Amino acid sequence: MNAGKSDSKSNAQVSAADHQYVFHSWSAQGAIAPIPVAKSSGSRFWDHDGKEYLDFSSQLVFTNIGHQHPKVVAAIQEQAATLTALAPQHASDVRNEAAQRIVELAGSNFAKVFFTNGGADAIENAIRMCRIHTKKHKVLSTYRSYHGNTGAAINATGDPRRFPNEFATGHVHFWGPYLYRSPFWATTEAEECARALEHLEQTIIFEGPNTIAAILIETVPGTAGVLIPPAGYLEGVRALCDKYKIAWIADEVMAGFGRTGKWFAFQSTKVVPDLITFAKGVTSGYVPLGGVVISGDISKTFDETVFPGGLTYMGHPLAAAAAVATIDAMKDEKMLENATAIGAEIFAPGLAELAKKHKVIGDIRGAGVFWGIDLVSDRKTHAPLAPYGGSSPAMNELVAACKANGMMPFTNFNRIHLCPPCNISAADAKLGLEILDKSLGEIAKYYTGE
Repeated sequence: MNAGKSDSKSNAQVSAADHQYVFHSWSAQGAIAPIPVAKSSGSRFWDHDGKEYLDFSSQLVFTNIGHQHPKVVAAIQEQAATLTALAPQHASDVRNEAAQRIVELAGSNFAKVFFTNGGADAIENAIRMCRIHTKKHKVLSTYRSYHGNTGAAINATGDPRRFPNEFATGHVHFWGPYLYRSPFWATTEAEECARALEHLEQTIIFEGPNTIAAILIETVPGTAGVLIPPAGYLEGVRALCDKYKIAWIADEVMAGFGRTGKWFAFQSTKVVPDLITFAKGVTSGYVPLGGVVISGDISKTFDETVFPGGLTYMGHPLAAAAAVATIDAMKDEKMLENATAIGAEIFAPGLAELAKKHKVIGDIRGAGVFWGIDLVSDRKTHAPLAPYGGSSPAMNELVAACKANGMMPFTNFNRIHLCPPCNISAADAKLGLEILDKSLGEIAKYYTGE
């Protein structure tokens, strides 16, 4: 796709209509100025005035195969010409094919897929399944997490978006591992892992194991900072779930479908969850789709017991076709291998070099095309460059600089995340680091430490 000014409306016209008619999420409507996007291709998108952006956010971390992948676009078009819509009570070959592909990717412990429209309703239904399966009601989840903006999902969420939405019951939060800002006074990954697991077990004991249906964790917490779990942590969670007869829900909505270089991030360990929630990358966001991958054990519960849930558009034919085509494209073009190589050969060493140059970089962590950078005003104290739950002039200027320099970042509080498509080229990955380097230089004045 050629860059340059779009032949449609101008940025000003699109922005004016957006401001007049569109109600945006998580925002005071008068305080935002969304970028008007005219077209996209691969790892880039353009506004209506022709400005180009390298997409290091993958939008909301979902365009895992990049923008406008021709094979997936063609599959959606072909499906639309054959069967555009279907109610969930009917059977569909393309829905079957999508479910089979996903089950096979998840592994032999899994039996079926319950399709949803996105990640939040996947979480809702996974929680419902666990409560019915275990005949218990509580759900444990971490403070540093985001699980979606529906009733149970937002209450399971740890971050401040939960605060005005706390209406569901039975949710308990605990501290997950995060060595750089350890709540356990740990000094090594091994200490952080052991103490986090001890804390989780004590939480289970004091909440009552016979009341806890599920432990819900993002395999790699995404919006909360791309927090790669220390070695042995997920194995420890699995052991605690087995010990106390609790189901483990792995939230792979953001981390799944190639983002960490694996189909699912838990596959970097030797353990398997009871349920997997997914969305985002399964279709690269081309058509909304989410779901729950269900283990054989939990699936059997509902052979005779009615599952009390469903959605009008679950397993929508266009979404199912997009999922099949996305998975095939990722396999055929070796996108997981590319994501792994980009992470190991470009992002890991490149970010280490940036940390030597920019003192505002406090901590770096990640895998594949999923990286988080803690930005600080003082490396010794780890003082964040923006407060928890908020922003700051420094972070606002960094985001503005990234955009002005031609890159769309993903930021949250005091962090910037690098989340480009899994098939980003080495040249574009290096270009993104160059833009980040330049942009970080523009906020050096905010560093106050030694």
